[in-house]
Amino acid sequence: MEVGITIQHAFEKQHPWIDLTSIGFCYVIDFSTMGQVNRQTQRTRRVRRRLDMVYPLVTGTLPKSQSWPTSPSVVSTPPAPACTCPQCLLVMSIKAAVAALKPQDGTATVRSSLKTLASQVSRRQAASTPALTTTGSPASPPSANGKVTRASLNTLNRTNLQRLAIAQSRVLIASGVPTVPVKNLNGSSPVNPALAGITGILMSAAGLPVCLTRPPKLVLHPPPVSKSEIKSIPGFSSTCRKTTKKQTKKGKTPEEVLKKYLQKVRHPPDEDCTICMERLSAPSGYKGPQPAVKPDLVGKLSKCGHIYHLHCLVAMYNNGNKDGSLQCPTCKTIYGVKTGTQPPGKMEYHLIPHSLPGHLDCKTIRIIYNIPPGIQGPEHPNPGKNFTARGFPRHCYMPDSEKGRKVLKLLLIAWDRRLIFAIGTSSTTGESDTVIWNEIHHKTEFGSNLTGHGYPDPNYLDNVLSELVAQGITEESVLQEKD
Repeated sequence: MEVGITIQHAFEKQHPWIDLTSIGFCYVIDFSTMGQVNRQTQRTRRVRRRLDMVYPLVTGTLPKSQSWPTSPSVVSTPPAPACTCPQCLLVMSIKAAVAALKPQDGTATVRSSLKTLASQVSRRQAASTPALTTTGSPASPPSANGKVTRASLNTLNRTNLQRLAIAQSRVLIASGVPTVPVKNLNGSSPVNPALAGITGILMSAAGLPVCLTRPPKLVLHPPPVSKSEIKSIPGFSSTCRKTTKKQTKKGKTPEEVLKKYLQKVRHPPDEDCTICMERLSAPSGYKGPQPAVKPDLVGKLSKCGHIYHLHCLVAMYNNGNKDGSLQCPTCKTIYGVKTGTQPPGKMEYHLIPHSLPGHLDCKTIRIIYNIPPGIQGPEHPNPGKNFTARGFPRHCYMPDSEKGRKVLKLLLIAWDRRLIFAIGTSSTTGESDTVIWNEIHHKTEFGSNLTGHGYPDPNYLDNVLSELVAQGITEESVLQEKD
């Protein structure tokens, strides 16, 4: 408000221009051209006087009396103190670098100037007193110096201008200026550049320096690998596994399957069945298709000891995969061999001669999953309906270390048991009846970790081992498969 009052008083008194240095701003307002001149950078921008002000005009006095020559170029006020903010320091350094460039100097001069740019700004920012001074009349119109600067910039070709921009970004980042990553600055959509511009304006208005940078690139795949460079993994007899349609096990009823995992309870405790939420001493509250067991029978699971209505357990088994296994609904203990509903497909695995970030001491195991679209079977959510398979083949990576090979062996068991994929609703796209991951995480980024599915991630292999245990796959499973 003080700035507006000062400018308004000068305009009403028909002064040709006004110097705002006395109130702490290094600007000159030239009323003849309606321009605002930065006394440090000599940059000019247009200003406009509006009568429909948002705030009412209040009275005030000028901070000091001034004499008003006909032109701001003849003012004899003392030089204004140099601004030491990162923006002004950077602009002055770039101007100095540009002034030293000449068309005949070529690329060598540009490179040498850029090398000294960062050190110049760092030294100036480290100084406790202002290190920049202006020459000539500080309040002179910007026409002369501004034209010289623009002329110097016009002599640079596109390559040299890009180098100056890169040097500017490096100086800002090195001096601690926060960076704002911006995507698609060269794209056709104006949204991201506009958001970047608004962010820069807001930060600059708050007195904060800002540097717009490009975000790191997503590196999904390794460099090209020839067929001769792809090797089989030591300790593995093959490089490919296939799955076919599920073959239903016949000859055992649900009651016969559950009988292996249950113990009869003659005197049920005074507790609730966590499946139907009725008392165990009362009949089962399940209202669906009635199994061929009495609703008041109670059984205890042999490993975990949780007690349920036998009626409820049979109903739960009938609504599941019916693969001869049972999972406790309370503690998730698995009885038998758990299998899933993964559609038919192929799993390939081999070594490639590249290292993952964080695992530079070994090569990389690449796994390629390929599942085609098809028709859902009786074990799927919508039998007889088509399902889609987006993003296949899917490439996944893990280090070729001792633990990495251990994880691969367990993943092969999970593949054979159809536990890696399922058919459901994608949490990413919201598409239903499509192939999705089934709670066993894989790394699909080779050289970055922008989405959380890449490297480095020191805990990844341990996390996968825990997820495989939750699916009933342990080191004992490997021995069982060999048997």
